[in-house]
Amino acid sequence: MIEKRLIYRIIDEKMKKFWNLFNIKTTTVKDLGFLGFTKIIGTGISAFFWLYLANLLGAKAYGEIQFYIAIAGMAYILASLGTANTITVYAAKNIKIHSTLFLISIIGGLIALLVLFAIFGRLDIGLIILSFIIYDLAINFLLGKKEYSKYSINFLIQKILMVGLGIGFYYIFGIEGIIFGIALSYIHFTFIAFKISRDSKIDFSLIKSKRSFITNNYLESAIGGVRGQIDLIMIVPLLGFTILGNYALAMQFYGIMMVISMIVFKYLLPQDASGVPNLGLKIITVLISVLISVLSIFLTPIIIPHFFPQYTDSVIAIQILSLSVSPATMGYLYISKFLGSEKGKFVLIGRIISLSSLVLGMLILPGYFGIIGAASAFVISTVCQTTFLAISKIKYLDK
Repeated sequence: MIEKRLIYRIIDEKMKKFWNLFNIKTTTVKDLGFLGFTKIIGTGISAFFWLYLANLLGAKAYGEIQFYIAIAGMAYILASLGTANTITVYAAKNIKIHSTLFLISIIGGLIALLVLFAIFGRLDIGLIILSFIIYDLAINFLLGKKEYSKYSINFLIQKILMVGLGIGFYYIFGIEGIIFGIALSYIHFTFIAFKISRDSKIDFSLIKSKRSFITNNYLESAIGGVRGQIDLIMIVPLLGFTILGNYALAMQFYGIMMVISMIVFKYLLPQDASGVPNLGLKIITVLISVLISVLSIFLTPIIIPHFFPQYTDSVIAIQILSLSVSPATMGYLYISKFLGSEKGKFVLIGRIISLSSLVLGMLILPGYFGIIGAASAFVISTVCQTTFLAISKIKYLDK
């Protein structure tokens, strides 16, 4: 009788452990699915907003909006010390450094606001910088705390507000109201950031003790962010706002083409960190990226003249940018592998190479080939980064 009870108890304990493990895995899958769904819906809403504005404004005005947002984006990147990865990691570790990072970033944002107002005489650019900084703290703190439902809900609220306020302010105030509307779409994050900041004290000694990690993340974020904006800024003095409008529309389509690769990257990073190879998924992802490139090359001449008749110059730009989808996808797979192996310096070097080659290409090619040269410079920079990462992987990881 005692032996039977002992056996039943052992079985009961094993069953409880099994169901606990099952519950953990089910929660993980649900969270990943929730984040992936949120990313797709959010990207769809953003794409609708920008493509609607493109048709509404015309190439020149659309290019002007993109130029000022790129200026604000670069200023935000340089001013913000509380980069996304830093906030997420320290929130997850419950290291209460976010208030200090937030204070430093807000001071940097205010300085950027004053500088840009002095240069351009526009307050909306400075307001959107502050909005980006507040958003950065709030959304990545929620992500670090694994509050995925709050993260997703607030992320989608911002996208919906951006459509409503951005387009609404255009009809009320004209083109000048669009950036104001976008800045105000982040207003609910102000309350979240204020609540978060009350939970920790300002402590600059934490910045000093964590300076190595903070500095590395800042540099990586700054280089990657500048690379994402510099081409938009450089096109204006070289080719003007109309060409920038066409190029910006092409970049919107490129962003849509990269959605699947970005979702897979978010999934693979923790997998690579755990030593799970996922070779089959990686091969399928690359094949899908090739298919997307081919479809884009053939479908773009049909879609753009029909839906965006004012942007005929963007047809060739989209076709050229589609050539970057596969190497960019492979680059993300290599980045995931390097970060998972805690060899982030290769990622940083790769981004420096990408930025340098993009700037050099933008200085040379658009002057001779116009928008074709600009798009080609982007593709070349992507190929250079991926080539470096591939060679580095063979040399340092595949031993």
